[in-house]
Amino acid sequence: MVTTTDDESDPFDAIVDAPFDAALSERYLVYALSTITARSLPDLRDGLKPVHRRLLWAMRLLKLDPGNAYKKSARVVGDVIGKYHPHGDVAVYDAMVRLAQDFSLRYPLVQGQGNFGNIDGDNAAAYRYTEARLTKTAIQLMAGLDDGTVDMVPTYNGEDEEPEIFPGIFPNLLANGAIGIAVGMATSIPSHNVAEIIDATLLLIDNPAVEHAQLMEVFHGPDFATGGFVVDSPAAISHAYETGKGAFRVRGRFSTGRNADGTWENTGIEKLTAGQWQLVVTEIPYMLQKGKLIEQIAALIGDRKLPILEDVRDESDEEIRLVLIPKSRNVDPELLKESLYRLTDLESRFSLNLNVLDSHRTPGVLGLKLLLSEWLYSQIDILLRRTRHRLEKIAARLELVSGYIIAYLNLDRIIEIIRTEDQPKPVMMAEFDLTDRQAEAILNMRLRSLRKLEEMELRKEHADLLKEQDDLNKLLESPARQRTRIKRDLSNLRKDYAEDTVLGRRRTTIAQATKTVEFSMDAMIEKEPVTVILSAKGWVKAAKGHVPLDGDFKFKEGDGPGYAFHAQTTDKVFIALDNGRFYTLGADKLPGARGFGEPIRTMVDIDTEAHIVAAMPYRPKTQLLLASNIGRGFAAETDELLAETRKGRAVMTTKPGARLVTVREIPAEHDHVAVVGDNRKLVIFSLEELPVMSKGQGVTLQRYRDGGMADVITLKLEDGLSWTMGGESARTRTEKDMTLWKVARGAAGRLPPVGFPRDNKFQG
Repeated sequence: MVTTTDDESDPFDAIVDAPFDAALSERYLVYALSTITARSLPDLRDGLKPVHRRLLWAMRLLKLDPGNAYKKSARVVGDVIGKYHPHGDVAVYDAMVRLAQDFSLRYPLVQGQGNFGNIDGDNAAAYRYTEARLTKTAIQLMAGLDDGTVDMVPTYNGEDEEPEIFPGIFPNLLANGAIGIAVGMATSIPSHNVAEIIDATLLLIDNPAVEHAQLMEVFHGPDFATGGFVVDSPAAISHAYETGKGAFRVRGRFSTGRNADGTWENTGIEKLTAGQWQLVVTEIPYMLQKGKLIEQIAALIGDRKLPILEDVRDESDEEIRLVLIPKSRNVDPELLKESLYRLTDLESRFSLNLNVLDSHRTPGVLGLKLLLSEWLYSQIDILLRRTRHRLEKIAARLELVSGYIIAYLNLDRIIEIIRTEDQPKPVMMAEFDLTDRQAEAILNMRLRSLRKLEEMELRKEHADLLKEQDDLNKLLESPARQRTRIKRDLSNLRKDYAEDTVLGRRRTTIAQATKTVEFSMDAMIEKEPVTVILSAKGWVKAAKGHVPLDGDFKFKEGDGPGYAFHAQTTDKVFIALDNGRFYTLGADKLPGARGFGEPIRTMVDIDTEAHIVAAMPYRPKTQLLLASNIGRGFAAETDELLAETRKGRAVMTTKPGARLVTVREIPAEHDHVAVVGDNRKLVIFSLEELPVMSKGQGVTLQRYRDGGMADVITLKLEDGLSWTMGGESARTRTEKDMTLWKVARGAAGRLPPVGFPRDNKFQG
């Protein structure tokens, strides 16, 4: 239903009654399409977004060619936002600044004078201070705008015109890349080497059925403005370009200056005197701010997360030079490099998403071959439009030249008609069969043109125009000639961006990463002795050094000692709970021992009803004996008990009424298991009967009619069973002959030797 005001002629006064969701959906769709096609995605044909195209167009109209003087950036920005791009001046100036930054664009399109920002992340000066003009690359990108090669479209207010695209043969889309986020889609295209792009295109022209693998033989991958390394495998890079989607691992470059002895190397290690050395970073990953990288490295040093690194210095001038000082000359340089790659943005990822607007302004993700094919078709279309435009110009000029020649052949009669006739134009047209344009041109001729030499020049021009016209007509009719012309133009362009030129030299090295040294965060922890103290109520702390375990430690009121053991800061600490879960903590991350410590529940996610039954340092390649109160248990490999998250790892499965009560390390020399129950019955069986499991309830260790298991331990049978006697002497008694108690696993057992502790515990 539509209702209107009294003024039916004004559509803006119309009130539309429509469902809100439908109206919102329709308007959001319009906004989304506008964002995709007019803001965020580049056009495949010239690789530009509208704001960049309008900036370059405005600079062209201001005649800011490379050979002309600079003009204030404010003048350019003012023209752009006033005539073509009605958006904020800050956004437009930021776009212009990026076009001038040689660390942002592989082939800058704007040549700036003044402060246009730097790789540290500092912003450019205000546009009233900076000046700019076009680069040679921008001129090549806009070549042919006056030759009828592209459509001119009205500006937003209809007062001016702007080109739909730029027709130049410079392959800007792949050469400079693009990044943008639209509604529901995004694009991420790295920059590439122009010579490689042209080589791949020439290969495609010669063989339209060329395989993708053949293209990748000449098209090697990204070539970032800031250099660095792409360390992915050739297969991964090829697959990314074949599908149009993927990602690249980009690393900074370690290089060196002159060593102390005057020699040069290229390993990243700069040798100093007395065996000292330092690493030097000369290139960083694309879009990484140098200042941010330095902050990351400094934070690692300050937080002691990279103890093998002593200091970082920024010695950069026009060139990047970050100096990294190792803790000592004995540090492994490769380990330090690998550590920096893992812990900082010195290795980063750059995504590939070849999502562009094709010649029909339709967004889509294209593979390399299809993208090059589409761009080639657009260049052929531009060539044909230029040819037709030139033919129209030739036809118009031939018409005039033919009229001039007729006039020279009949010069006396023409002069007589002009002198005697009141209206000489229709008389000449009728007598010499001239067109209106020819007659008008003859009447406008100057007297100085009435010389013999001029006639000869006209006849030569006429012949040249006819020959050019014939060649152009053949070009229009022959696809083979069109491909040859494109090849010629591309080959000429390639000379400006050849491998031996400053601008054309490849900056990014494509080299699959070699097998690096094994990286572990444990290697980054400085090894120091600590004493771990865990209270009965779960408060944990770590005292520096190996202090006596029976020392007078501080505990909160109502709390007391629970577990204490010696460890190193490089150790992992196991915490076992009676619900069968194991947790892992880094000894270096435990709080100091000046206070009461911290609740262990703030470090890991522990069930409120669960209780700690064991705490011990992790020892690799060893086994632990796990047993529950109902007399079931198994052996577990310590390497399989490590937990990576706060939630820990479920190891022993417990049922209602059952809980984990014993966790003991199994020494390598032990060969039997001893179990005693609440009923004071003892069994000893071979360790071989105890299965090694990573998770489960375990097997029956001892059978009970009443009660459950009191304690379990492993032993070496030939050494017998030892226990501490009561009383003040606290002497140890050993029973050598275990024959009476050695039975099969799961037996009921018999009473222990005389003098066995009344609490049924093997250890006090």
